Amino acid sequence: MSKIMKIVLLEANNLGEDMVFTPFFPLGEVKIYPSTSPEEMPERVRDADIIVANKLPMCEKTLKDAENLKLICLTATGINNLDGEYLKKRGIRACNVAGYSTDAVAQHTFAMLFYVWEKLRFYDDYVKSGEYTKSEGFSYFKENFYELSGKTWGIIGMGAIGRKVADIAEAFGCRVICYSATGGTYQLPENRKQVDFETLLKESDILSVHAPLNEKTQGLMDMKAFEQMKKTAVLINAARGPIVDQESLYRALTEEMIAGAALDVLEKEPMAADNPLARIQDSKKLLITPHMAWAPVETRFRCRDEVVKNIQAFLAGEDRNRVY
Repeated sequence: MSKIMKIVLLEANNLGEDMVFTPFFPLGEVKIYPSTSPEEMPERVRDADIIVANKLPMCEKTLKDAENLKLICLTATGINNLDGEYLKKRGIRACNVAGYSTDAVAQHTFAMLFYVWEKLRFYDDYVKSGEYTKSEGFSYFKENFYELSGKTWGIIGMGAIGRKVADIAEAFGCRVICYSATGGTYQLPENRKQVDFETLLKESDILSVHAPLNEKTQGLMDMKAFEQMKKTAVLINAARGPIVDQESLYRALTEEMIAGAALDVLEKEPMAADNPLARIQDSKKLLITPHMAWAPVETRFRCRDEVVKNIQAFLAGEDRNRVY
């Protein structure tokens, strides 16, 4: 393509304030906005050939005046903010980035688990408060915790991240079982077993969610699901917030249906002030991190580079990571 492309980055801050955007500059005329609201979007994309965005809605309401638009590049894997039918009708291509955060999300999954599983906040506070200096013994056993070895780790969504989590869980001595919400059949090694949802809930000591958000997974972890779990179980969600019903999780934790939960994602982000989970201040029972599992420095810069490669491929007449 000989025409100079107008490239608009709408949510630059979502890649971090330390992000460097110079790799985009050789690709065209680049305009960078730290953040953009849906209301601001139509004017900002009016002359764009290429949009780089994260969570903004890509639909007729926001894109109808962008007559030159040819390509949407997401700085994310999830594509539920794309109106695929509208994009196909307009002939607008869309690309995501896949696989860039596998190691990071798996790492954060275990960081969250251990914080809750081993009651780390409680014991850290005990030492920092000065109480340990008054102890008569060298150990303190106020809060029990348990070995991972021999436990059953259940996984919802055995994609790249789910498989990485399974590998690490097995290294700790866990038995791994998994469930596909879409009903697909996984190709698994002999030591892993695909089970139905009821079996997954009843047998898992740790249950981690690594599935995309769709009509099959939205609200999957509801009250009925929590009622079938072990009272000693811990839930981890490092996927998409709406997969876990927050009111149900609040009840499950406060009524001691399960032992704990660790979440990196919520139904609404940033967290809504009236989110019932905000009322749980016990860090032995609940940990919430602000959607940061994907955010190590290397991972964010890798995400940027993947978007640059998607644009380079498009300019060369090729498809790369195309979803529409």
